Amino acid sequence: MVTPNEKLAASIEQIKVLQDKGLHVIRSRDLSRTHRERLCKAGYIEEVIKGWYLPTRPDIAADRLTGSTAAWFAGMRDFVVGYCDARFGQNWHLSPDQSLLLRSGERTLPRQLQIWATAGNNQLVPLLHGCSLFIYRAPVLLPSWPDAEHQGIRLVTLTDALMTVSPTFFTQQALAARIALGMLDDTAALLQKLLEGSHSVIAGRLAGALRSVGRVDFADSITNTLRSVGYVVQEVSPFDTPPTPLFVGSPVSPHVQRLRFNWKNMREAVIAAFPPPGALPADEAQTLRAIEDCYLADAYHSLSIEGYHITVDLIERIRNGNWNPDGTDREQRDTMAAKGYFEAHKLVKDFIVKTMQHQDEQPGPQQLREALSAWYLALFSPGVQAGLLKPGDLAGWREHQVFIRGALHVPLSREAVRDCMPVLFELIENEPHPAVRAVLGHFLFVFIHPYMDGNGRLARFLMNAMLVTGGYAWTVIPVQQRSAYMQALERASSYGEIEPFARFVAQLGQDQANKLDVIRSG
Repeated sequence: MVTPNEKLAASIEQIKVLQDKGLHVIRSRDLSRTHRERLCKAGYIEEVIKGWYLPTRPDIAADRLTGSTAAWFAGMRDFVVGYCDARFGQNWHLSPDQSLLLRSGERTLPRQLQIWATAGNNQLVPLLHGCSLFIYRAPVLLPSWPDAEHQGIRLVTLTDALMTVSPTFFTQQALAARIALGMLDDTAALLQKLLEGSHSVIAGRLAGALRSVGRVDFADSITNTLRSVGYVVQEVSPFDTPPTPLFVGSPVSPHVQRLRFNWKNMREAVIAAFPPPGALPADEAQTLRAIEDCYLADAYHSLSIEGYHITVDLIERIRNGNWNPDGTDREQRDTMAAKGYFEAHKLVKDFIVKTMQHQDEQPGPQQLREALSAWYLALFSPGVQAGLLKPGDLAGWREHQVFIRGALHVPLSREAVRDCMPVLFELIENEPHPAVRAVLGHFLFVFIHPYMDGNGRLARFLMNAMLVTGGYAWTVIPVQQRSAYMQALERASSYGEIEPFARFVAQLGQDQANKLDVIRSG
């Protein structure tokens, strides 16, 4: 008799056959009713709309808090591509406005995606968790191609999107517009389309936009060329307020531009959320005692936030060397995580001491990168030595795309990680306010998500190193407030709102500092 597990295995094999054919979305006709029902019940597929299914994972689906949303937002791009390819072949693309938004480095999909298709029917297609597609019947399509950073969603080319977006895009999506203008490497493609289509009004708008962001040579190229052949070009900036000039005069990664703009735009809100920093620490011994006093709580909560099952007793045994790396502890994932945390924490303290000894200067980008690399190695070396992880896991920046459970945004691609991390270190070094270094350092580190694992722990180490060396206290984020913590980070990541996270950290720090004062005075 065939067992239930054997039946499920046979159904899972059917999914593999479909995925091997390049199908990331499953239609009812692709599977028998028996297979569909069995796979749905076991959590291997989820119905998105009637007759259309998305492969998922039982371990994610079983997550009581974020399972359903995590599976959807991780697979939403794959579903959109599979659904649209199945209906329209290659004859579809995202709207020009949304194409330009994603090309500018935005990592969060709009809740409603606007799909242009010549065979569209102006239909609203409701999806999961408040998302939807609006299928616009486009008279013609624009040049486009599948974008690898968004799992193959077809985006209109940069030039055609800039030509086609509505004037309101420059006011409603000013940051994206500035970044897109900075991505142009020359004006040849723009000029060809402007001249062929007699687009003098669009030429005036784009010239005004380019001049507003500091690309004067490109603006002059457009106006001079069109006027030379008899067009009347009225140059008008489409921005409602003078935009921040681009940071460089030549094309640069949109992710780097967005990183710099976010730092500049968010820093004042962080400063407003924090009290003025205290005096810089001068007594190394006293500073280290204060850090050590909260180590047990810090290790327990930081590891618990990441899902490890850690006890204070285990943390204390590791700190005192009273554990058995060659016995049963060696095979315990949680024990290796606690050991790694202890080793990394020691290096963070060393970094703080060295920074205190050179208070006249911030650690340079190379110093900070070397420190973070050492903390990362310390976190995971025990797991490698125990055989729980592969040595290759310690290689450095991640090599694959990652997704964050329950998050609307998707962390950067591996290529963008390599562009952005040096810039993040540079921004931290050049920032004069310690609270900004701490809060934006933490937020943007986890937003970039440079490692396959450990990003949250490293971000909190980075945050506290910046806080302590800047006159604030080491701040423990309690596991009981994990939901508020993650929601605040999500507001910053998906909506650009840093205030909730800045207030969250500032309030925790103030409350913990007040409790410490009461204990000391008592």
